[in-house]
Amino acid sequence: MLDGTLGEPLVEVRDLMLHFPIYSGLLRRKTGAIKAVDGISFDLIEGETLGLVGESGCGKSSAGRAILRLYDITSGSIRLKGQEIGTLPQSQLRKLRPQMQMVFQDPQASLNPRMTVAQTIQEPLDEHTRLSRSEKREKVLTLMDAVGLNRRFAGRYPHAFSGGQRQRIGIARALALNPKFIVCDEPIAALDVSIQAQVVNLLEDLQEKFGLTYLFISHDLSMVRHIATRVAVMYLGRIVELAPADRLYAEPLHPYTRALLSAVPEPDPAAMSDKKRVILQGDVPSPANPPKGCNFSTRCPQVMGVCRSHDPKSREVAPGRHVACHLLDPAMMPAGSTAATEATGIEPSRPGPGTIEPQQGRRP
Repeated sequence: MLDGTLGEPLVEVRDLMLHFPIYSGLLRRKTGAIKAVDGISFDLIEGETLGLVGESGCGKSSAGRAILRLYDITSGSIRLKGQEIGTLPQSQLRKLRPQMQMVFQDPQASLNPRMTVAQTIQEPLDEHTRLSRSEKREKVLTLMDAVGLNRRFAGRYPHAFSGGQRQRIGIARALALNPKFIVCDEPIAALDVSIQAQVVNLLEDLQEKFGLTYLFISHDLSMVRHIATRVAVMYLGRIVELAPADRLYAEPLHPYTRALLSAVPEPDPAAMSDKKRVILQGDVPSPANPPKGCNFSTRCPQVMGVCRSHDPKSREVAPGRHVACHLLDPAMMPAGSTAATEATGIEPSRPGPGTIEPQQGRRP
């Protein structure tokens, strides 16, 4: 159960699937599907930041877009403030759009080159509000102040700005309708390293000022550590580990999480030299033809026979920590086996339900 002091879940995702059909032949018959998102479940507590990390192609961005219903989902449930939106018709979904917005990865591609800064930020106001022209103008200027843009730039076009400034324009546009939930789809990936920290600090300041809830999608684990309350690790369309950020970085439990964190650069060269690097063998399998059993079984350095035949379910192996791995499931281990304890350093809990229950997290 959730602690009442932390608030209720703002977004609830259950068994979300997003499969893209594959057609072939002259008659364009369906011959398969790309399983971009293959049954993920989590909650987002109001006011927190959930980091969603993983390798390129693991389904992070597809999951974010599916949650906002930019893609029609294959199956599953998405609730926003308790209201089911996963199957809501677009005509009714439009009324909820102001509550959920997105900051895109490439600020140059997401901005219309024929529209000025003022027109870009004002466009959501034109679509969803009945404010007067002067009220819209004042709102635009206020948003430019909030994201650190000079008001004198309101009449300029996107090509006149740097990458960091263009991303600030995109953030201002996302804030125009006073949303509560924002999906940040790799918002710093296209920016210079010197600008990334500025944008992340801006997002944190805006979160505190406007009471925002973020799903922060990124492959930069060092930056996620800075901003995230909790972290979900994705591999081939599934969440393999979900835990509070400080605990996940201090003691990763899933073999894939340990491999990812071992590749994060350390600012101290001495610490980097002492760091044990986990190098995964082979390539990521195709989401159109995932392995039988555990998706990670083809690359896992601790793979067991059961991993190749049975799909591991997500279980709470320690308070607030969920992992989908047979190493943490005593029901799948031989009697008297200590493999799970040796691999993770913790004693596995009793078998629990396969679905992810609502999580507690620290507020930003």
